[in-house]
Amino acid sequence: MPTYEYVCKDCGYEFEAFQNITAEPLKECPTCGGKVQRKISGGSGLIFKGSGFYETDYKKTSSKPHTAETKKKDTKKSVKKAS
Repeated sequence: MPTYEYVCKDCGYEFEAFQNITAEPLKECPTCGGKVQRKISGGSGLIFKGSGFYETDYKKTSSKPHTAETKKKDTKKSVKKAS
């Protein structure tokens, strides 16, 4: 569930409310009872919690692309002659 930010139009009090996405926006200030308006916020960043996130999970790609010529060179190196 997201956290929404509100500001009171009457007293200027700013607060946050932890609400369901489908819940109606709040309309009343908890301090003075005036009208509140939901602020537009950027949200929070991605948070990784728990174990299981390793550097090796996201391997870097090779800087040089594999072409048909590099594949031929690789196979020539790996093939051994039978005696």
